[in-house]
Amino acid sequence: MRTVTVLGGGLAGAEACWQIATRGIPVTLVEMKPHKMSPAHHDKGFAELCCSNSLRSDALSNAVGLLKQEMRLAGSLLLEAADATRVPAGSALAVDRALFSEYVTERVKNHPLITVLEAEATEIPADGITVVATGPLTSDALAEDIVRLTGDTGLHFFDAVAPIVEFAGINMDVAFFASRYDKGDADYINCPMTKEQYEAFYEALITARTADLKEFDKKELKVFEGCMPVEVMARRGVDTLRYGPLKPVGLIDPRVGHEYYAVVQLRKENKEGTMYNLVGFQTHLAFPEQKRVFSMIPGLENATFLRYGVMHRNTYLHSPGFLDATYAVKARPDLFFAGQMTGVEGYIESAGSGLVAGINAARRARGMAPLVLPRETMLGAMAAYVAEGGLGDFLPMNANFGIVPRLEEKVRGGKAKRNEALSARALALIDAALADIKA
Repeated sequence: MRTVTVLGGGLAGAEACWQIATRGIPVTLVEMKPHKMSPAHHDKGFAELCCSNSLRSDALSNAVGLLKQEMRLAGSLLLEAADATRVPAGSALAVDRALFSEYVTERVKNHPLITVLEAEATEIPADGITVVATGPLTSDALAEDIVRLTGDTGLHFFDAVAPIVEFAGINMDVAFFASRYDKGDADYINCPMTKEQYEAFYEALITARTADLKEFDKKELKVFEGCMPVEVMARRGVDTLRYGPLKPVGLIDPRVGHEYYAVVQLRKENKEGTMYNLVGFQTHLAFPEQKRVFSMIPGLENATFLRYGVMHRNTYLHSPGFLDATYAVKARPDLFFAGQMTGVEGYIESAGSGLVAGINAARRARGMAPLVLPRETMLGAMAAYVAEGGLGDFLPMNANFGIVPRLEEKVRGGKAKRNEALSARALALIDAALADIKA
């Protein structure tokens, strides 16, 4: 029987191992801990939660809550561990981090079909079924091997993205569609500001709290010159943004017939127009501060943030066109990637990609057809986003309802009811696919 190799014992790698082994396929897990640690890791166990003990919402009105329920139904080890080690946190799924890692480590190491090799992976095996799940801080030697596989532009080493909001939450009674000087189609949403609104926003922006950075992120920020955080740009002078990303020149609101003092532009993030990003708003403000400050922008008072802006070290692939919706390399279908390296963002999202990659690695070992999950499910939507991307540059993405196809019928009762309906549709489809998922 063919053995599958998994590189990396983080959340994605541990989940992939479990999915493969529970389908009767021997697995060799290559993990460099405890002999070598990445800058983010301190514990010797698998599935280490480095930044937070909260795995976010468990509610089905939330996209990550849906993702977790899909994973439970599909037999996820990580959700089994989380439910076994959870601590009180309201509607969020929070865990004891040490117990969580111990639970996963014990289950993986004691599975009769999983062999753990404590060594650093410096290259991808030339043949055989392999899952690469080495995370956003992949060691330099392996990253160089991946560059050789993907080409010079196939691997990114820094993640600098602006916040993304849901179109449904933008107040279009305030915002308006227009392109600068009316050139081309009116593809941008424009959020206009008066002088008073701008000055209040400016003061809030330059005094907002930034996120705590790891030492390796601080070093990267010093040398990263691709873009400047919007709050850093603002501190150069009160009018700097008005001559940069908030420049109002050439943007006329057809309802009033004149330019505003400043304008924040939003660009479509996907072809369906369900997601928009804030142009020029790369930031490393803390997430609660982004919600507070950016909600001061006229038209975004009640916006739903599908993803907050981040600037940090993050090794990830330019996955669209390189990976398919099973997380396999299109040109080498026995090689899979999983975790944040694929362009999913977040602990649960990483584990979800490991689940799908593991299932498909096992199916390949058994000579079965690949399993592509419906994109109406959150697992399927994430895989489709990785395989296809959105509009513009490919950027890492959290689970969110913006990447899921819209419902055919309008749901009354507001956003929560609509999201619950999306979840109900997804769970029905997962139920229908369970026979294949567990095969």
